[in-house]
Amino acid sequence: MTAPSEASGKIVLVTGASSGIGEAIAVRLAGEGHRVVAGARRIDRLERLAAQAGDVIEPVRLDVTDRADVESFVGAARERHGRVDVLVNNAGVMPLSRLDSLLVHEWDRMLDVNVRGLLHGIAAALPVFTAQGGGHFVTTASIGAHQVVPTSAVYSGTKYAAWAITEGLRQESDPSIRVTTVSPGVVTSELADTITEPGAAEAMHTYRAHAIAPDAVARAVSYALAQPADVDVNEIVVRPARQR
Repeated sequence: MTAPSEASGKIVLVTGASSGIGEAIAVRLAGEGHRVVAGARRIDRLERLAAQAGDVIEPVRLDVTDRADVESFVGAARERHGRVDVLVNNAGVMPLSRLDSLLVHEWDRMLDVNVRGLLHGIAAALPVFTAQGGGHFVTTASIGAHQVVPTSAVYSGTKYAAWAITEGLRQESDPSIRVTTVSPGVVTSELADTITEPGAAEAMHTYRAHAIAPDAVARAVSYALAQPADVDVNEIVVRPARQR
């Protein structure tokens, strides 16, 4: 088995790569010389992204709520390239709402994608990283993992869970496996467009007045990946300078 590289030219898997932060991460890392395997449900968007980037981004249809799908995503990349150096668990949804709106189907969706999807990624990649003697997990959490506001109870709960799971993974992992949590503040993305509750949607519209570009988060991921093997960037919070 080929040992993971320590600088450029890594095999990087990114989930939720069809838009927003995931797309920005895929584009930036591909531009820095990494081979990016981009996964998402919207394969048409991934194929357009790959066409624009050349042959350095590989589009793969992926549903992170399907454990077998995630196992295939990681396993196929390992088979093609001989290794997997980085898994960016980025896929997430954010249909904010008050608890008394009782949008239980949206709560379930957040749990499925934001928590179970993360666990599926860990379950698929951890044995690979262990067998090859190294690897790097990156989790996209949220500022919501650190603070709760009205309408964010369930979303913040899932992102706190993502933070806690990733921190537990860091503590349990061999030192050869690095683990990073990136918690973005308000970022320009499609996530806000999925909010169905009118009050939450209006609040998010105001909240996004000073949103930063997704590439700000991508740069943070790039920084964590670029550190030498004996340096583990455990957590980064990235938010607009005006956000409190």
